[in-house]
Order: sequence, then structure tokens, then C-alpha cells
Amino acid sequence: MKEVLLSLLAGIIVGVIFKLIKLPIPAPPVLSGVMGIVGIYFGGVLVGWIKDWFAR
Repeated sequence: MKEVLLSLLAGIIVGVIFKLIKLPIPAPPVLSGVMGIVGIYFGGVLVGWIKDWFAR
């Protein structure tokens, strides 16, 4: 849980800095982009599970 809160805090800080220096926010602007990132993460987790299952 600590990692999640620290990453959220880091993201907020980066967002504030980018907004203050008038740069575009370095994140997908729409839900489909965010879901793509989530899909990449879960794809990696899924491969780990499959490799562990076959290693038994």
C-alpha cells in the first residue's frame, strides 16, 4: 500500500510541475489510453502466472 501512495504522490507532483511550466501532462488523455496501460500490466502478470503454473 505504501508503494501505491508514494506513486500517487509522485504522479501528483509531476502533474503539478508539468502544469506550472505549461507542458502537456505526460499521461494518456483518455480512458482508452489508461486502459491500454492497465492491459499491458495485466498481460505481464498473466505471463508470470502461466510460467509459474507450467514450472510446477
